[in-house]
Amino acid sequence: MRRRDFLKSGALLGTVGSVIAPRLRADVPDHLWEGYDFGRPTVTNRLDQGPFGVSQDDGWYTIFITHASREHIRNFGTGLVGYTWEENGPALRVQCGVETLEQSVEKMAALPFVDVLYIRCDWRDIHTGPGKLELSPVWEATFDAAKRHNLGVSFRIQLSSPNIEPQKLSLPDFLHGKVPIVNIGHKSKEHRTSYDFYEPRYDSPEFQKAFADLNELLAARFEGHPQLEYMDLMMYGFWGEGHTNDLPNPFPDYLTAEKTFVQMTELQMETWKTTPLAVNTEPDISAVGNQQIRDIAVRAGCWLRSDSLIMDEPVQIEELSNRPPWIATVLEDGANRHHVLPGFADEEKACLAKLPESKLAFVGHDSEQQPAGDYPQQIGGPIALPYRESAGYHALDIGSNYFGLWTEADNIRRYYEKYPDSLRAMEQRMGYRVRPSLIWQRKRYDTMELILAIVNDGVAGVPGVLGIYAETLDGIKVGGNLDAGQPYAGRLREASILLPRGLDGQQIVLRAELLVKGVRRPIRWACHEKTNADGSLTLRLKKASDADWKKGV
Repeated sequence: MRRRDFLKSGALLGTVGSVIAPRLRADVPDHLWEGYDFGRPTVTNRLDQGPFGVSQDDGWYTIFITHASREHIRNFGTGLVGYTWEENGPALRVQCGVETLEQSVEKMAALPFVDVLYIRCDWRDIHTGPGKLELSPVWEATFDAAKRHNLGVSFRIQLSSPNIEPQKLSLPDFLHGKVPIVNIGHKSKEHRTSYDFYEPRYDSPEFQKAFADLNELLAARFEGHPQLEYMDLMMYGFWGEGHTNDLPNPFPDYLTAEKTFVQMTELQMETWKTTPLAVNTEPDISAVGNQQIRDIAVRAGCWLRSDSLIMDEPVQIEELSNRPPWIATVLEDGANRHHVLPGFADEEKACLAKLPESKLAFVGHDSEQQPAGDYPQQIGGPIALPYRESAGYHALDIGSNYFGLWTEADNIRRYYEKYPDSLRAMEQRMGYRVRPSLIWQRKRYDTMELILAIVNDGVAGVPGVLGIYAETLDGIKVGGNLDAGQPYAGRLREASILLPRGLDGQQIVLRAELLVKGVRRPIRWACHEKTNADGSLTLRLKKASDADWKKGV
C-alpha cells in the first residue's frame, strides 16, 4: 500500500469507521493458544511426506545418517541478538566517552556467538519532515558491521518512550502543533515520577499521514534488504510495546483506539511485503486492541515478540509457547541488561555516575547480587543461577528463536566466559536446527528415490516453509517443500524426492532452503558430519547393480 493510497482510503478520526468494519472486544475472546486455529499457510510444490510403506519399492537401503551438531550454526530465523542502540541509547561506554560508537558496534558484531544486530530508536531520531528520512550514525555503523561479519539486522521505531520525557516526546518535532497531545498523568506504580507523561492522539489525521510517510520512507530504504532479518511492529505506547503501563491511554473510547491500531497494523503488513514483522504479546492493559491486533498479525504470518521473560504474565508464556509452529519468537529480558559481574560493579557505577538521572530511571535491575530472602525482588523464590543464565535457559523453555543480549559487548564476553553454560545451551538448542537424520535410497518407478528423515534438534519449529533439494554435480536440481513449520521442535518429518534416471552411483548435493514471506534463503544443516562451505551435504548414491539391496527382510 503506497502512502497516497492509504490516505485516499481514509485518514483517521472522522473517517476511520468507514474504512474498517466495526470490531468489538468480544470478536477475539480470551482463548488458549494451544490447539487454537489460526489458519495454516498454503504450501506449493509440496513433497510427498508419507507414509512410505514396504510394498512401494523394489529395494531399499540406508545410505547416510547424521548426528546433531554441538556447534554454533548461523541461519536466518534464529540466533542471539546484540543491541547497537536501545531505548536508553548506545552502550554505556559510548555514553561515558570511553569508546566511540563505531568501536562499540564493531565489538558487538565481532562476538562469535552474535547472529543479529538490533537498533531500537525513537521516531524523532530518523524522521525530520515530510519525505525526509535522516538516519542517525548508528544505522550506517550497524549495517556496515553486519555486512563485514555476515550478520542480520533488525530494528524497532518507537512511537513513544517514557525514557526521554518530560524533555522530549518520541513524536518528531515537525508534528508538534499539528497532532493533539494528551496528558495521561503520573500516578503510576511502575514509574514513580513527579512529572506527567504525554501521549499523542494516534488517531489524528496528521499523525496517520506522517506514520504512512515514515513506513514508505523506511520501506524504500530497507524492504527487501538482504541483511534485514525482521522489524518490530510499531505499536501503541511506551517503547512501542502496546501499553502505557498503569496509566490511561489518550483515546476518547476503546473502539477508536482499536480501529486506529488495527489500521496501523494493516498498513505495516501491506508496506513490508517480504520483511517479517514481530508483534508484541503485551496483554491489552491499556485497552488499545492488542488482542485483535495479535490475531490479525499471527494469521498473516507475523512473528511474536516479548520484551520481558521471567517477569511475564502467565498468559504471555502460554501464547509464546503454544504459537503456531511456523511462527518465530523474539525474546529479551531487561534485568541485569548490562551483564554486570560483581567484580566490575565499581566500573559500572563510575560510568553511570557520569550520566544524568533521566538516563538512569529506566535501566532497571542491573546487578548479580544475590538477595538474602526467599523471595527476591526479581524472581519468586531463591535464585539458583545468575540472572542472565536463568533468563537464557527460560528462553529455551518457551521455544524461543531469538534472545536479546543488549548493548555491552565487553561485559557480555566476560559474563559468558564466567558463566558459559546457558550460552552453550542456547547455541546448541535455540530456534530450529534441522538435519537429515536418516537417508534411505529406494528403487522405485524405474529410477531412484530418496526418503529423508529430517529432524529438528532445536526448541522451535521451522519459522516458515523448509525446502529440500537434491542437486547433481552438473546442476540438475529436484525437490520441494515440507508443510509449514515442519519439522516441529524435537520432532522428525519424512519426505520423498524422486531422482532423475541414470544417477545411481553418482554424487549428489543435499540442500535446504527457508521460505519466509516469498523470500528463499539458504539454510545450513545442523549436523556433526562435515558439510560443504555453504552448509549443504554431499553424499554418494548406491548403485542399482549392488547385491545387498534390502527387500522382504
